[in-house]
Amino acid sequence: MHKTIIYTLTFFTLIIIFISNPSISTAQTKPNILLIISDDAGYADFGFHGSKVMKTPYLDKLAKQGMLFKQAYVTAAVCGPSRAGLLTGKYQQRFGYEENNVPGYMSNSALMGDEMGLPLDQKTMGDYMKSLGYKTAYFGKWHQGNVDRYHPTKRGFDEFYGIRGGARSYFPFNEKNPNHNMENWLERDFGKRGESDKYFTDVLADETALFVERNKDKPFFAILSFNAVHTPMHAEKKDLKEFPNLTGKRQKLAAMTLSMDRAIGRLLDKVSKLGLDENTVVIFTNDNGGPSDTNASLNHPLSGTKANHLEGGIRVPFLMRWPGVIPKNSEYEYPISTLDLLPTFFNAGGGNAKNLDGLDGVDLLPYVLGKNKDRPHQTLYWKKENRGVIREGDWKLLRFPDRPAELYDLSKDISEVNDLAAEYPEKVREMYKKLFAWECTLDRPLWQLKRIYEDKAMKRMDAYRKTKK
Repeated sequence: MHKTIIYTLTFFTLIIIFISNPSISTAQTKPNILLIISDDAGYADFGFHGSKVMKTPYLDKLAKQGMLFKQAYVTAAVCGPSRAGLLTGKYQQRFGYEENNVPGYMSNSALMGDEMGLPLDQKTMGDYMKSLGYKTAYFGKWHQGNVDRYHPTKRGFDEFYGIRGGARSYFPFNEKNPNHNMENWLERDFGKRGESDKYFTDVLADETALFVERNKDKPFFAILSFNAVHTPMHAEKKDLKEFPNLTGKRQKLAAMTLSMDRAIGRLLDKVSKLGLDENTVVIFTNDNGGPSDTNASLNHPLSGTKANHLEGGIRVPFLMRWPGVIPKNSEYEYPISTLDLLPTFFNAGGGNAKNLDGLDGVDLLPYVLGKNKDRPHQTLYWKKENRGVIREGDWKLLRFPDRPAELYDLSKDISEVNDLAAEYPEKVREMYKKLFAWECTLDRPLWQLKRIYEDKAMKRMDAYRKTKK
């Protein structure tokens, strides 16, 4: 009799504890995962990175609710290959996806046009998370091949709403605003086309919010891949009015950034209203550095831009919120990579990333929570045809097709203005060999740029270098 009373009291005590502490009550369920990616945004163009011009209140709030990563990198300085690395957790060059976009209007290779895309023998985040019982969805810019066999719904995603291509009008296509590229039609799931009458940034965020609501009672994994703030520079009048002191592209960029921030805020508000905050991992990042010449983005204090391997081309904003797990208003100092997202998500969802073949990323949680004091990556690599980069610790070596290699100590020179190659020739030789040894493990590129674009990339790099004062 007494034992029965004790057991009953203990049972009700546990119920009270679980009800009063949501983090405990949800600890045994798979966390929802929401990955948000902006497109071509400048490193300096966010309030949480110190901008006094851009208005990003919702992303600034997200930064305070979680962790800001000070040295986050993508695997490529342009859109398509950057996403290929992120989606697979592998350096995309390992499977021949050289650092060049698809489709191949800029290419001159045996593999062209419709043949170009994320190779079908590569599994994606969608495949892996689906295997763990997640409902998976992809919203927005795909850019991993235009033809049906490369479609997101054939690459692990249950739902798709977006465009197969890499950029499109932010305003609806119609007779006054015709679409000349088939891959830019707005598409639902597989092949169901239909334009929305809303601004495209809003379209993508609102559809993601509807997906979250439909799947609030089951674990979901969603990628919201904005085309904002990629060209064309299309902004709504109401947002342009918020920046009367700016003009031209810079004003349009500010307005487009504000629109994206507001859309993200609306999505996160939906997550909160559904009571999913405590059990939803939210990541915000960007696909590559800002192309300052085409969209007036700023990458300060970094040198370089999109399409080159100076820090301004490959270091990106990166925020992570996971209530009860990731400390609020915190920062992480060591370099990480978007390669790390897949194993981090897979482990969080109950899998074991150590059993996945060939990943180059690592699970970030042991590092950011202080269980592992080492760097997640002692060495990181980048490659685009003749160009190559290796970061080892805080040393960074850049190899170019038209000039001698350069060497920087990023712990003292984040802007890459003090080339130390002449001062440390042995270090140059040592890192050059390590870079080449890594390249010898890679597949041959499936497609390559026309050489004229390499020349343009080098000129763009030089135009946006920081110089010594």
